Amino acid sequence: MKYNTEEKRLALPEYGRNIQNMVDYCVTIEDREERKRCANTIINVMGNLFPHLRDVNDFKHILWDHLAIMSDFKLDIDYPYEIVKKENLNKRPPRIPYNNTRFRYRHYGKTLELMIKEATMYPEGPEKDQLIKLLATQMKKSFLTWNKETVDDRKIFKDLDELSDGKIVLDEEVHKLSESRELMARSNNNNNNSNNKKNYSRNKGR
Repeated sequence: MKYNTEEKRLALPEYGRNIQNMVDYCVTIEDREERKRCANTIINVMGNLFPHLRDVNDFKHILWDHLAIMSDFKLDIDYPYEIVKKENLNKRPPRIPYNNTRFRYRHYGKTLELMIKEATMYPEGPEKDQLIKLLATQMKKSFLTWNKETVDDRKIFKDLDELSDGKIVLDEEVHKLSESRELMARSNNNNNNSNNKKNYSRNKGR
């Protein structure tokens, strides 16, 4: 009896020893047409091992790549796809560039900062005033989400002044935002409504 530890190392262990033996035999077939028919049979067997992956894009292409890898690229047939090259198997993928852009206040988020920058470029008028009020209200909501306490409007206006590089200055005597309790209650109601919808959908599906 021969133990698996005495066998040669499997190129792709997920397919098992029997599939590897089939591939090894396929490589030795002398007749080219017969070798191609054998390869097609192996591909079908490999596909049946992972039926849940049939909807994956290029599933067949992946199988043929795996067949080539298991044969150590010695299987001489006309492949239906362009097969991965051996020299590219251990090639490192290109580094993914990370966005290292820093933002000043984590509780406001980068998107809100970008929207404030955009608002500074709006022409003066009612539309800009409404946008600034919406942004200030959203800043207060975001602040309360992180801090769970009341926040003075002066703090929001000060941060808005800073994030806009002094281009948006609001007077607390003129501009009034919704009370902290009102914003928190509104946020809680929205969360409760969302949870109720999820529970209803979950119960309906039973």
